[in-house]
Amino acid sequence: MFGYVTADASRLTREQAARYQSCYCGLCRTLRREYGPAARFFLTYDMTFLILLLSSLYEPDESAGRERCLAHPAKPHDWWESSFTSYAAAMNTALAWYKCLDDWHDDRNLLRRADAALLGSQAEKARNAYPRVCGVIERSLAALGEIERSASPAPDEGANAFGNLMGELFVYYPDDRWADTLRRFGFSLGKFVYFLDAACDLESDRQRGRYNPFAAIAPEKARGEDFAGHLTLLIGDAVREFETLPLLQDLELLRNILYSGVWAKYNFTFRQAPKEANP
Repeated sequence: MFGYVTADASRLTREQAARYQSCYCGLCRTLRREYGPAARFFLTYDMTFLILLLSSLYEPDESAGRERCLAHPAKPHDWWESSFTSYAAAMNTALAWYKCLDDWHDDRNLLRRADAALLGSQAEKARNAYPRVCGVIERSLAALGEIERSASPAPDEGANAFGNLMGELFVYYPDDRWADTLRRFGFSLGKFVYFLDAACDLESDRQRGRYNPFAAIAPEKARGEDFAGHLTLLIGDAVREFETLPLLQDLELLRNILYSGVWAKYNFTFRQAPKEANP
């Protein structure tokens, strides 16, 4: 359920695209330094959004540079990091480990088992660094797994579990004045992502006999419009919380992601005209 919170590259200015990519490169660099080269293979743009949002809200100092790396050996590329880059790297590592374990338990995928073993010690490092957040992630994923195994007929049960995970992910300072807003924002965004993922995977889940919250209620040949109204309401809830935050830095880049980028896979899956959330 990760990989949805990405930018709409076609609507970014050149400056926004460079800022976005250099944030991503900074995260990749931090993953290599703090969690080893293997952790970079599980890098997601979702964590780039996390860095951008928290950095915009709290405005920490940033470090920046330009270098070559194994992924880009021919040409130097820009990177920047803030204190939240290290946090995002830890969350990326922990979530990747949990995902590998889940894939192993669900499908007996030997490659995922090997990946989980590879990431195990690094995930433990992340859990030790951020026990509160990782504890919520672990409990939320355990609840989600139980819901899916029991084939719960209540679609919101799984969405709420994933919403709780995402809500806590955005709360770096639990006693901060913006903690409740960030938690509500993450919760709504998590529910949106959960149902978006379910809509996009419905056909394949039905074919493979996997749990999907829409399986019992969606038409046999589901179309994008069957889910659009519900999804628009959910991302609208997230956007309303987002717009109450006092953000200036990277605001239009963040809006690009929330208003347009999050719909990319949905639009591709259902070949819809581009959708946007309304504040």
